[in-house]
Amino acid sequence: MASVARPIRLIAGFVTVGFWTLASRILGFVRDILIAAYMGTGPVAEAFFIAFSLPNMFRRFFAEGAFNTAFVPMFSKKLEAGENPLGFARDAFSGLASLLIALTLVAQLAMPWFVLAMAGGFAGDVRLELAVDLGRVAFGYILFISLAALVSGLLNATGRFAAAAAAPILLNLILIGALVLAESGLLAGATIAVDTETDAALTGLHHGTLMVWSILLAGIAQLVWVWIMAARIGFRLVPHWPRLTPDMRKLAVIMLPAMLAAGVVQINLLVGRQVGSFFEGAIAWMSLADRLYQLPLGVVAIAIGVVLLPDLSRKLQAGDGAGGRQALSRAGEISLALTVPAAVALCVIPAPIVSVLFERGAFTAQDTAQTALALAAYGLGLPAFVLQKVLQPLYFAREDTRSPFRFALVAMVVNAVVAIGLSYVIGFIGAALATSVAGWTMVWLLLRGKRAMGEAARFDARYMQRMGKIVLASLIMGLGLVIAATALAPMLDTSGLRYVALLALVLGGIGLYGLAGQLVGAFRVAEFRDALRRR
Repeated sequence: MASVARPIRLIAGFVTVGFWTLASRILGFVRDILIAAYMGTGPVAEAFFIAFSLPNMFRRFFAEGAFNTAFVPMFSKKLEAGENPLGFARDAFSGLASLLIALTLVAQLAMPWFVLAMAGGFAGDVRLELAVDLGRVAFGYILFISLAALVSGLLNATGRFAAAAAAPILLNLILIGALVLAESGLLAGATIAVDTETDAALTGLHHGTLMVWSILLAGIAQLVWVWIMAARIGFRLVPHWPRLTPDMRKLAVIMLPAMLAAGVVQINLLVGRQVGSFFEGAIAWMSLADRLYQLPLGVVAIAIGVVLLPDLSRKLQAGDGAGGRQALSRAGEISLALTVPAAVALCVIPAPIVSVLFERGAFTAQDTAQTALALAAYGLGLPAFVLQKVLQPLYFAREDTRSPFRFALVAMVVNAVVAIGLSYVIGFIGAALATSVAGWTMVWLLLRGKRAMGEAARFDARYMQRMGKIVLASLIMGLGLVIAATALAPMLDTSGLRYVALLALVLGGIGLYGLAGQLVGAFRVAEFRDALRRR
């Protein structure tokens, strides 16, 4: 019988998950810096990014998206009621494993079509053959990481945040180790055979081969880690032949809406990659830019999702209109206060950020310029992506899942039209810009749709007043960053001092924003502390 979880403290969970997420993102930067330096942005690098994105896409669709959305609430309910949560978890584990094994076998045969579905521009190109060979190895990752995601959901439901949050660090540590060993020559001779006469196209193939095998190893390591942690608290998930029990049928029914929503998100990603695949080097540029803007997005989304939004949902469900409006307004206020300055920084100094982090070895100044453009385009949508996390619970708390899904469909069409249309004018940047346009479209639809929900769904006067002040403080910071970046340009170009210069630029921007925000009344530092304190 599983041990009963101790009460979950929201703030402790926020700090724990936030810390490990930040650590994982930092290691992810180190990993991407090494990939850019050793593999550059050539055919092998682009093929690797597509190969790695395939299992990640299906993972979000099956495990972290639809499956865990349905599994975690059902498991939590059984855990609280003592209704054999271990048996339910084992059934879910076995069912998901069976589904993933079948998908992996199909993927081995259909890999060329999978690759072309993500990157049609690879057709008739050496990149297609590379991506197919690398993808067949990397796709096995989906089995292990999806099962790890299920076990992580179990651990989170029992309040063991640290074990689940630390698991992704293993991926980055293993990939970093493989890259360093490959570059040092200690791991030699392991290269996927590719039938091509273009020697230049094979630059970095050895690294790419070791990377995909390391991804597979990392998936196994993550699953073993969380499985052991779950077994220690009484949840020893031993797989068995899958059974279609009433609980599994219910799980499948609950999964369907989440799968549809996840499908919309993945289509948006596919459109971006398809457009990028027709421009040489764009897949790598967009992937690295995406990695950079995901750092502030990930950290803020955790703060909103773990601490503030559950409070909003509880108050709305309890009929506490005033409390719901207060929670909504403070969630929106904190979201803007953290993401608007980050968006401004990404838009005004993308080149120094990309140059210092990635420009070395095979990653050239041209790569920096193109990646910086993509980063600025993504940065424009950063506040929108977090505001969606604030607004969607207004619908979910009212058991309205259809409206957000309809809005997501509209945003998907906008994304496709803008990405494809602008690609003829500004190239691959159109795909990155379309992501931001679609994000703001989704926010506008959510805002428009909540008008009929009454006072509880409206932002209060304080939010409306401070919204403009937050933008003003961010613009002041942006101007200061431009001036500082110009003054520090010689240092940013000097290899020995560039890291110090970038650190000074970032810390100076944070300080200037804090000062400007205090002076114009955009926020008070003490209010952030109070908003995150569990009363």
